[in-house]
Amino acid sequence: MKTPWDIPFRYIVMIFLAIFALAALWYIRDVFKPLISAGLMAYFLSPAVNFLVLRAHIRRKVAANIVYFVTLIVLIALPFTILPALFDEFQGIMTDLNRTLNQMQTVLVEPQKIGNVNLYLGGLIPAIRENLNADIVPLPEDALRVLEITSRNFLWLLVVLVTAYYLMTDWERLKNWLIRLAPEEEQPDMDQLYHDIRKVWSSYLGGQIKLIIILAILYSIVWTAIGLPGALGLGILAGLMNLIPEVGPAGAAIFATTVALLEGSNFFEMPNFFFAMLTLGIYLLVNTFKTVWLQPRVLGHSVFLHEGLVFVAIITAIVLLGVLGVLIVVPLLATLVVVGRYLRRRLLGMASFVEREALTVSADTLSAERRKNPPRSARKSKKTKHTK
Repeated sequence: MKTPWDIPFRYIVMIFLAIFALAALWYIRDVFKPLISAGLMAYFLSPAVNFLVLRAHIRRKVAANIVYFVTLIVLIALPFTILPALFDEFQGIMTDLNRTLNQMQTVLVEPQKIGNVNLYLGGLIPAIRENLNADIVPLPEDALRVLEITSRNFLWLLVVLVTAYYLMTDWERLKNWLIRLAPEEEQPDMDQLYHDIRKVWSSYLGGQIKLIIILAILYSIVWTAIGLPGALGLGILAGLMNLIPEVGPAGAAIFATTVALLEGSNFFEMPNFFFAMLTLGIYLLVNTFKTVWLQPRVLGHSVFLHEGLVFVAIITAIVLLGVLGVLIVVPLLATLVVVGRYLRRRLLGMASFVEREALTVSADTLSAERRKNPPRSARKSKKTKHTK
């Protein structure tokens, strides 16, 4: 039998392994965003998988394959079915936009007087037309770079799709393998810790769905009140697009403002331009209310975090981490709270989880009660023995 390594040598090996692992993670840091994207894709598709498992009574791997490939087919087929319709709509929008620009040009030909200052804005519309009609053609020297960026993005897309597939189909096996890496006596704790973390992420997903529904109703109501055409559809779209931080709200604002500019109001007699500004202003007010109060409150309650902490975390993620950071910062913070609570209880020598502590206390209390008041059969046998 080989002699075990000395404890100081073990620590030296562990330190070198930790340094090597950190250096390797830093070197491959570009792969983190695709992997996080794949994890989020599997995470958002997991409710559909769970629904099939419970309702259709099929194996989880079969349900994951069905959901994944149906989603993939929809994503591939969507551009081919929508692009022709979008192209026709785009042509109609450009026609309406040119008509609106002609109307604005006739107004802006005359100097606009604000107080004692005359503003000459006659050259504004021709400049806008020139930018709209400009051909966007990459220079020959940039063609190779464009091809390189396109190829790289395609490869990262493959990484996302393949990783998401294996996360959906083999997650149980991967989870069990990770738990078995822990010492045998710690594996029950790791399993319970995994279930607590999973509960956090499931609650966060429920909070996101609740937030989408509230925003869809809110936008639909305020836009219907001012007579925006298609207010219900635009409200539902704005609620759904809220799931994509920053990009989604900006897209919803552009859609609603464009419709208001081209169609005008169903109720109010006002120029389309001013109605578009009114629509955009109302959207910005509702979006500010959502960012400052509604989103932190809904998401904070879903993962049992204070809304002030959630607000600061979301703003910090917007500034430092971007879209992916905003999507994961709240459940990640709640996960750190769960792990920190577990480590604190272990360091203080307490039961690993509150439930186990409650069970232990109940068992100790029951034992004490039994010692004070033994069962009637035990008292009778003890009395008989004493009499003999």
